[in-house]
Amino acid sequence: MILLVMAACSTTQVEEGVKYSKSTRAHLYDLAAWSFSGRLGLTGKKEAWQANIAWSHELDNDEIKLSGPLGQGSTIVRLSRDDVVIDRGDGKVLSSRQPEEFINQQLGLIVPVRSLRYWVVGLPEPVSAFVATSDGFVQSGWLVEYKEEQAVNNELLPRRITVSNERVKLKLIIDQWGLNDAKAQ
Repeated sequence: MILLVMAACSTTQVEEGVKYSKSTRAHLYDLAAWSFSGRLGLTGKKEAWQANIAWSHELDNDEIKLSGPLGQGSTIVRLSRDDVVIDRGDGKVLSSRQPEEFINQQLGLIVPVRSLRYWVVGLPEPVSAFVATSDGFVQSGWLVEYKEEQAVNNELLPRRITVSNERVKLKLIIDQWGLNDAKAQ
């Protein structure tokens, strides 16, 4: 009985096994600002790591904060249209005018950061062709799968996402979304 009462008080409805449909979320291309916090796992052929993630997006500017347990080892990535700044908190701030290549060089793994801006909200990148699958799509050699979705402010947004190719697998669990001017904590 207590479990039923607690379940009824839940503020986020999670749906598993929902079929992917770009048309039901195409209006999200117009979303000016969003943020989320959650957990990220990245696995390559020879390495793997996990981190807490807080991502804040406003127009052409993104701030991605990655940290270990209890905020240890914090790294902040600031990404704009033409450049990237990486601050690992050690007093050495690195920057580049080639954002995607530089981030991949710093991580040692290829991560499609520019495409992820769209993929995390459930959309294919608008400038590249894609092929729909039952639970996501394939775009630019990456399989994007939406394993679980959640209701947020009358929108259905991803909760569990897997992005993979033959070399890298990225798993993302989004615990909390913020839409428009709200920021994830």
